[in-house]
Amino acid sequence: MGSAMEHAGVAGGRPKKSPGGSQLWKKALLHSSLCFVMGFFTGFAPSSVSDWRSVAPVGVGSSHMVRTPHLISGAVNRSLLARGVIPAPGAPQPLLVVVTTTESTPTAAGERAAMLTRMAHTLRLVPPPLLWVVVEAAPDVPATAKLLRDTGILYRHLTYKENFTAAEAAAGKERHHQRNTALEHIERHRLAAVVHFAGLGDVYELRFFDQLRQISTFGAWPVARMSRNERKVVIQGPACSSSKVLGWFSRDLSNGTTGTGGGTAATSPEIDVHGFAFNSSVLWDPERWGRYPTSEPDKSQDSMRFVQQVVAEDYSKVKGIPPDCLEIMVWGVDAAPATAPSSSGQTPGNKRRRW
Repeated sequence: MGSAMEHAGVAGGRPKKSPGGSQLWKKALLHSSLCFVMGFFTGFAPSSVSDWRSVAPVGVGSSHMVRTPHLISGAVNRSLLARGVIPAPGAPQPLLVVVTTTESTPTAAGERAAMLTRMAHTLRLVPPPLLWVVVEAAPDVPATAKLLRDTGILYRHLTYKENFTAAEAAAGKERHHQRNTALEHIERHRLAAVVHFAGLGDVYELRFFDQLRQISTFGAWPVARMSRNERKVVIQGPACSSSKVLGWFSRDLSNGTTGTGGGTAATSPEIDVHGFAFNSSVLWDPERWGRYPTSEPDKSQDSMRFVQQVVAEDYSKVKGIPPDCLEIMVWGVDAAPATAPSSSGQTPGNKRRRW
């Protein structure tokens, strides 16, 4: 009886604490404390990764390039599907180099940022690879450099130190110099690409850039040029049979007049630089240096004049796009500032009849 009571008392009492359990809690507490201390002091350590914008140089050199993400793959796929273009898997696309020139006049400087931003939005919709080359005078570089960094487009920003008067800029000498600056950069770095000169006031249909990638040597297309001060639209471009260029024409839709240009050296037509593109390999083609006599070395060095001359003279190398050149895919807006209203409150454009 007593033995049974003793066993019952032992069974109903509280069990003794195991010494291993307390040691486990002590180890867990020690590990937690060590992790907390390490994390606390790690927060005060300087980071090894810095923002690329914070270390960007303040001064901008004559040429610099910033590589930024162009487009996420999903956005590219949505853009291509919306336009009905399905790229072949694994097929490499040729590089497009879009050259944009600017003006250094005070009036143009006020609109430069807005027009560059609009052009950037257009180029963001073009599937890569694409390189945007922007050329401008050195004093205007800082503001434009910041704008280009935020576009998300692969670009190169070229500058020059030459000064041009307002009369020279109006005559197109500054833009001609800017285009030669861009072509010199392309030739120096041997950028294999299709080169196109895009004006700040140009408006594009996105299918146009797909047509550009199909150019092997030269390509040309009609451009509808609109004037800001006058109610007038002039269409200039090649006259084509399928993709074969037969000549050049210019038509003023305001009065219906049409002019044509021949292709001889004596009567080379005036070709809009925004109306053709070419493969950059022609810039370092050995045949280029044999086209000019040794007595005229300056002409052989003028890359822009050389390209324009080849396009105007040799139709066999020029491909008309789109087929038959019947569709206008590029609209150019004259970037000249609007004139001030006269005393009667009418501008020259308001005096014209509506059409």
